[in-house]
Amino acid sequence: MFTGIVAAVGKITSVQALGASADAGVRLSIDAGELPLQDVALGDSIALNGACMTVVEKTAQGFTVDVSRESLNLTAGLDAPGEVNLEKALTLAERLGGHLVSGHVDGLGTVQKFEPVGESWELIVEAPKSLAKYLAYKGSVVVNGVSLTVNRVEDLATGCRFSINLIPHTIQVTTLKHLHVGGKVNLEIDLIARYVERMLSIAK
Repeated sequence: MFTGIVAAVGKITSVQALGASADAGVRLSIDAGELPLQDVALGDSIALNGACMTVVEKTAQGFTVDVSRESLNLTAGLDAPGEVNLEKALTLAERLGGHLVSGHVDGLGTVQKFEPVGESWELIVEAPKSLAKYLAYKGSVVVNGVSLTVNRVEDLATGCRFSINLIPHTIQVTTLKHLHVGGKVNLEIDLIARYVERMLSIAK
């Protein structure tokens, strides 16, 4: 489990294919930046842009993860060198600063708008129809591993558009500063919304 509070911005430094077939995954080498690794062991979970990955190797400055082709097909930002948001798995001794996050990407959104508004930035993302029913005003959503609050939702025939206000601190300490119109982002819906939907479907 995670909180959606980014602990550091790291960098994918190399992408190595794990096989010659089209179905092969990749091995990512990550420079952990300012993320402390003293308490990280092989087999531990670290979220990369909101996707939970398992540490298979560790160095003084970083770590390595293997990403399956299935995960690559369902996520964005894990197939090429570049910056990534990092968060270690939650422990019971830590504050829950964001919301409960599983690290399982539910779908990809498309950035429709990313512009400064006063001292903040407005981010509008279009979510696919399969996720639209889980997004609500003042509800929680994870975008590229960052726990955020939905300010507005507009339903569409193809899904929905939701708006988020990003404060300067969030822009400064995450990779969201690199978003651009038309770009893809990893989305994870709120766990509570998922369970409510399941309970209501059984009650019918």
